[in-house]
Amino acid sequence: MSFLDFANRRYLIFGVANRKSVAWAIGQTLEREGAEVVYSVRSEARRGSLAKLMGDRPMHICDVEREDEITALAESLKGGGAFDGIVHAIAYANYSAGIRPFHETERADFLQATAISSFSLVEISRAFKPLLKPDASVVAIGISSQVLAENYGYMSPIKAALESSSRFLAKSFSADTQVRFNTVNAGPLKTSASAGIPGYLENYLFAEKLTLRGKAITTQEVANAAVFLLSPASSGINAQSIVVNQGMDLNYFEKSVVSAATKL
Repeated sequence: MSFLDFANRRYLIFGVANRKSVAWAIGQTLEREGAEVVYSVRSEARRGSLAKLMGDRPMHICDVEREDEITALAESLKGGGAFDGIVHAIAYANYSAGIRPFHETERADFLQATAISSFSLVEISRAFKPLLKPDASVVAIGISSQVLAENYGYMSPIKAALESSSRFLAKSFSADTQVRFNTVNAGPLKTSASAGIPGYLENYLFAEKLTLRGKAITTQEVANAAVFLLSPASSGINAQSIVVNQGMDLNYFEKSVVSAATKL
């Protein structure tokens, strides 16, 4: 038996968009460790775009903005056996009108982003509770700090809601199971999703300067933390947020950054 003990274990992953996705890196790592992985993507179009990448891997469609699709997915997967864990790597915000001051956020945009990026974790957990093993692990991907970044718009408070929801789910499920809920809070990453955020590249490069090693974290490093939390080796960790950002949020007095900011 290996330390992580993934042999004969089964996992469900939501959120693969392309080969740069955290969800994809998690799935690949689990597969290399001997686990069976089932994937869920948001649309038929997404499944088509992933056909070459995914090959013959099991891939289902579920638009988490629609609760009935979450329920239908759970029903359709009943016959395949219980799951040892679920990965929630889903986020969406409508930036089509550009980034505006937070107080100008439209109700419809905020509620949609909340439903997809945060509350879907609650709905997925509820629908799949009968399909989870008593000691399963649920991991959601968050952000490493609730930054007041103008170009991140209203997603920071929504990611904070995701983190809080994970903790409340841990408490709620503890009444009759040992299912664990944790989040991996990642620093800025080079993903296709982040590329769509105005000004993200500048923020990414600035954050890289703040890491203790002077080098940004990688998608695989975030995936590694998630995989550990999905394993039995992390059985003592519950209702927690594991920060993966190379100390970025603590190193704001990095001398090179201070020097550049104060240089006349």
